Amino acid sequence: MAALMFTSSAATPTFAGSESVVVEDAWSRASVGVNRPGAAYMTIRNTGDETVTLTGLRTDLAMMPDIHQTSTNAEGVSSMAPAGEIEIAPGEAVSLEPGGLHAMLMHLQRPMTEGENFSVILDFSDGGEIAVEVPILGIAARGPEG
Repeated sequence: MAALMFTSSAATPTFAGSESVVVEDAWSRASVGVNRPGAAYMTIRNTGDETVTLTGLRTDLAMMPDIHQTSTNAEGVSSMAPAGEIEIAPGEAVSLEPGGLHAMLMHLQRPMTEGENFSVILDFSDGGEIAVEVPILGIAARGPEG
């Protein structure tokens, strides 16, 4: 399957990989050095008529990129754990966002500097992959608009 670079500032969604997955609104926050993990956020939409399964991600920015899920227990204590494979039903979308599912970027290889971009490759169970260009916003950013 062909991979297509997607820049989140595009006004029109871009189809990529199997022609049924669209990635929208990719963004991340600047990091404080490399000692703490970074994160990336985006919406992954399945416009096809079959379920797609996101199996992982890759980036040269971090030695251990993974999809994590943040959850909060009844006492208000939050924790994170690997989410494993993520199925996206036809016509549905999965949001990677603060406080929920997100791309965790552990063991950063360089600081995440505001104004720069980095690439993330999303891997799917059918062997397809999508390259996403992720802009790095300010450290206090709360969404793709900053």
